[in-house]
Amino acid sequence: MYSTPGQIKRALDRHLLTVEKPGRYIGGEYNSVVKDWDATTFRVAFAFPDIYDLGMSNLGLMILYGIINDQPDMFADRAFSPWTDMEVLMRRKGIPLYGLESKQPLREFDLIGISLPYEQLYTNTLALLDLAGLPVHSAERDERYPVVIAGGHACYNPEPMADFIDAFVIGEGEDIILEIAHTLQALRGQPRDDQYHALAAIQGVYVPRFYDVVYHDNGTVAAVTPNVPDAPPVVLKRIVPVLPKPFTRFLVPHVDTIHNRAPIEIMRGCTRGCRFCHAGMVTRPVRERLVEDIAAAAGEIVRNTGFGELGLLSLSSSDYTHVQQLVEVIGEQYAGPGFGISLPSLRIESVSVDLMDALKNNRRGGFTFAPEAATEKMRDIINKSVPDEQLLSAAYEAYSRGWVTIKLYFMIGHPRETLDDVQAIIDLAKAVLAEGRKVHGKKANVNVGVSTFVPKPHTPFQWVSLDALDQIRAKQRLLRDGLRGRGLKLRWNRPEETVLEAFLSRGDRRLGAVIERAWRLGTRFDAWQEHYNHEAWQHAFENVGLDMQFYTHRERALDEVFPWDHISVAVKKSFLVEDYLMSQRSETRQDCRNQCFACGILPEFTEMRKQAPADAWKCPPVVPRHLRNKKQQDVIPLKPV
Repeated sequence: MYSTPGQIKRALDRHLLTVEKPGRYIGGEYNSVVKDWDATTFRVAFAFPDIYDLGMSNLGLMILYGIINDQPDMFADRAFSPWTDMEVLMRRKGIPLYGLESKQPLREFDLIGISLPYEQLYTNTLALLDLAGLPVHSAERDERYPVVIAGGHACYNPEPMADFIDAFVIGEGEDIILEIAHTLQALRGQPRDDQYHALAAIQGVYVPRFYDVVYHDNGTVAAVTPNVPDAPPVVLKRIVPVLPKPFTRFLVPHVDTIHNRAPIEIMRGCTRGCRFCHAGMVTRPVRERLVEDIAAAAGEIVRNTGFGELGLLSLSSSDYTHVQQLVEVIGEQYAGPGFGISLPSLRIESVSVDLMDALKNNRRGGFTFAPEAATEKMRDIINKSVPDEQLLSAAYEAYSRGWVTIKLYFMIGHPRETLDDVQAIIDLAKAVLAEGRKVHGKKANVNVGVSTFVPKPHTPFQWVSLDALDQIRAKQRLLRDGLRGRGLKLRWNRPEETVLEAFLSRGDRRLGAVIERAWRLGTRFDAWQEHYNHEAWQHAFENVGLDMQFYTHRERALDEVFPWDHISVAVKKSFLVEDYLMSQRSETRQDCRNQCFACGILPEFTEMRKQAPADAWKCPPVVPRHLRNKKQQDVIPLKPV
């Protein structure tokens, strides 16, 4: 095996032109950081377990890369999963996975930080560790190997990957990454157990080996308890009280990426309370950046990168308090040929005509709305009540300002959904198209994306069953038959892929054996439709002796202990129970910017809030329980679960 940077470079020179898109594997992009390896005392490899084309669009990875490289005595490098042709070449020629900047094998780094934004990356993660020359099991790695830490939204239920990851970051990474780096830097070369104990002392770090899991005879979790005195019974997520200045030193990729734009996060968190939405629950509280900071960052990006488009990102960009002012300021300062602004996440009820006017010179793609459901019944159940009339009015205004295509995102498989509710998606999409034809005639388009609901941890719907596969297929057939004809385009996902996400999302620690078996059966790139192998996963479950349906098609009891109950996102389980029961009564909550429903965020982070400017956190004072309701009716008090 090639073991030095010089050997790896020579091997790449000989073989790289035989694979697809060699630019994925060479490094050296504009704004990349190269340091003298021997002049630094701590080295981090940030790894994204999918291809370069996707990983280079990951804002979190870029932010952490910049934070570590800002430390004079530290060095951060990057690694991505090679595409299948490159993996075959690397294994055949003995080329280990390496850092793009240094060409050092990943095994030589002190820390490997793996980004896990979604569960379909789990088998790729095992392949990445193996290709790096590391044992895939954490228990088999001692201080001779780099510490392997994972973070990202999939880590809010870390248990399925607990066998393979040394420690998980629960929550946000901007502050904690330096604490982790300095801690491991001080303990470099010390016994691995000492390193683990030091990591576990950091708020927001979860070390799985310090916890034991006990199961009931029926397969549900009985308890997850610490097995060492210094491990906290509950690991509270990490947040940053004030969002730092936006990252601007973006690397300019060698090949086209999935999002060929420079992203700026304008706001973090969401107050809408959609019951299916994992991100909306785990990223609370809402914190906003200042307009002047965002505008200044936009200028730096324009000057330093050459990107022609800025993506103003958040879970709901039109909910940003000063969104219209922000778009106008950036447009006035940087507008010109080839420059555009995108707001990829817009809520129908918070998109104004004035905002559309401010955006009308940025019509590179379609104008996007996400109604999620098309009947009042379903919108009440999921807590996303938007009248059809409001959507049709917003669509007409967008078409009138020059957009030819409206993109609509819906979700099927929600609790209590019927085929009539799915038919309503067809009817609503056609009604939107009719609004477009009033303006553009037959040139108007509606692109409809329909995903299938997957129950997620830490949400009010974490108790419900995945929709039956025959029902999912029937609903998709109805959509395919109904959304045909000029101006209509439909995208959907395969039901089997939904099943994968479902059992990985709510899995327990026993699922690690299934993941490893599926990987050894050849699964890779499970998020890629052409590579997903459902039969291999079925075989993996059979080989391990677990039942896939136990994790997917089973409604949970309200008092069931979840595999992730020892991981706290600061949203109380009793609040989630209350919201789940409200969904069964078709009751909704209003936006909690206007009324606090005591979800639990504020008590956990009271001291941190004091560090922020008065208007940075969009959380009002807590309202007494008897005043919290949909239509000024009392919500039935519930005991904490």
